[in-house]
Amino acid sequence: MAEEVESVIERPSMDVDIACVGFGPAMGGFLTTLSRGLVDEDGIAIADSTAITGMPPQVICYERADDIGFGVSGVVTRARAIRATFPDFDPENVPMAASVATGKLVYLLDPIGASRRPFAMRIADRALNLFKPLLPVRHSALEIPFAPAFLHKGDGFVLSLGQFNQWVGSQLMAGGNVQIWPGMPVAEPLLDGQRVTGIRLMDQGTDRHGDPETGFMAGMDIHAALTVVGDGPVGAIGMQLDEAFGLPKGNQQREWAVGMKFVIDLPDDTALQPGTVFHTLGYPEPEIFGFLYVHPGHVASVGIFVPSWFDSPVRTSYRYLQHFVQHPYLWQFLEGGRLRSWGAKSLQESGKRGEPFLALDGCARIGEGSGSTNVLTNSGVDEAWFTGTLLAEGVLELLRTHLPFTRENLDEVYTARRRASWLEPELKMGEHARDGFQHGFLTGMAGMALTGLSDGILNLHVKAKRPHENIRSLEDFYRGRLDVSEIDAIRQNCHSHNHSLHDALMTRCGWPEIALDGQLLVSLQDALLMGGKVQAPAGFRDHVTFRSEEACHTCGARTCIEICSGEAITAGEGGLPAFDREKCVHCGACMWNCTQADAEGRTNLVFRAGAGGLHSAEN
Repeated sequence: MAEEVESVIERPSMDVDIACVGFGPAMGGFLTTLSRGLVDEDGIAIADSTAITGMPPQVICYERADDIGFGVSGVVTRARAIRATFPDFDPENVPMAASVATGKLVYLLDPIGASRRPFAMRIADRALNLFKPLLPVRHSALEIPFAPAFLHKGDGFVLSLGQFNQWVGSQLMAGGNVQIWPGMPVAEPLLDGQRVTGIRLMDQGTDRHGDPETGFMAGMDIHAALTVVGDGPVGAIGMQLDEAFGLPKGNQQREWAVGMKFVIDLPDDTALQPGTVFHTLGYPEPEIFGFLYVHPGHVASVGIFVPSWFDSPVRTSYRYLQHFVQHPYLWQFLEGGRLRSWGAKSLQESGKRGEPFLALDGCARIGEGSGSTNVLTNSGVDEAWFTGTLLAEGVLELLRTHLPFTRENLDEVYTARRRASWLEPELKMGEHARDGFQHGFLTGMAGMALTGLSDGILNLHVKAKRPHENIRSLEDFYRGRLDVSEIDAIRQNCHSHNHSLHDALMTRCGWPEIALDGQLLVSLQDALLMGGKVQAPAGFRDHVTFRSEEACHTCGARTCIEICSGEAITAGEGGLPAFDREKCVHCGACMWNCTQADAEGRTNLVFRAGAGGLHSAEN
């Protein structure tokens, strides 16, 4: 119905010089560098606007979330590019920011015996426990004395990216050379053949299917000489451009992870100092990596990454996160703490191999969606910022020389800059760093070590599977632990009561029930309300829909339900997935976990732009 109405809608339009999509670290770098160069030392614009006569170039950024800085993540970063932009950066000026003081790489043993560890890891755990009087094994963990150089971030910062983005945004808005409009999701790019001519904002005043209701307001068409897309790994505009133009030959975006975290008020007597950084491996499952970053004011960000190559068909991250924080090594610091807020997001783990076309006629791509994440060093914020600064330098060059934003010109001033920068060799070095994980945790760790210690010269080259190709059946995944009849009984009981299959199976396999304490260990539904309620404004179409009901009916995996970070997708009428956007945090995990895919790899689940989500700048 929405498609039929579209043909008769008269849309308002506006002309600008540069339209930007998404305000993350990449766009922060772009707009900061651009705004500084739009006028010269005398305050005279370096070029005239082509949209408004007699004005400097008009630059507007549209952000989906209800405020800049909502729904992003706590990070540790070397901040090379950020420091280049802000040479006098003082972390004391940004809430929750601190210089890195100490870093540890920690191997977590399984203290309860429920983790699905390969045989070699079980033997290693027994050896560590046997010889722990002679080794630095404490609280069921080994602090690894040697961390490879590529993991060092000792000269960097611990940040709340939300707080940092708000600090950057406030300076940009005060400068007056650019505008940032939060709460304005962008529905689609405007295309004229092979040229991007701008963007279309989402319709407002519609029902959940996109059909006009009372108060309907058609989304405005924003025509721009240049469209800059930095909407992240699951951004609607970036994904639509990839679908329209494809990816460069040999590139693919098949590796993902969902990151989930708590922001925790630490006990008053905590021994952890601001700037403390822990990275962990080994628990709650070998495939799941973890972190703990300490901010000023006795606050910590604590979280896990659940990757697409984890072959479990039921992999809800929240319960894994609760077991992670209760590991004895972490619990010694976290017990008695209080949950401030919670969040989740998808990460594009393909890195350089997932790079799209960086330049199109009238369009440029920056940030994580442009393949800028270094998957060897587990870093992406500073790299994303740097892509933005590189593009801004190129755009300023074109403005000064009055050259158009063609693909050829953008390739010359932006893509070439990126290829010649420090970013390119680092991304290429890590391009195949995680290939080995396609064949298991131990192979993956060996591949990362081989890549890191050889500076990328040696790699395990393995073709990456699509995420749904990694997912095993329940019967196969639990073979040797649960018999088929038991799995079937658990499945039927959970489906009939609309309970999490993941929770029931974990409990049956020996994971203890979570003893909720109402402070740090709370239900997921309570976490949705804490420290920045998850919510969605009325008047927009649902941003999660399903292409084919038949495909959902025939799907036995229901992975979209099990993976959903906020339990926003549940079993609806007739077994079809039902979507409640009031619980959606826009992490996008449902999109890449859907097992029903066509020959081109398009999943049955459609993830569009949408308003609302997390309302917290701490995440």
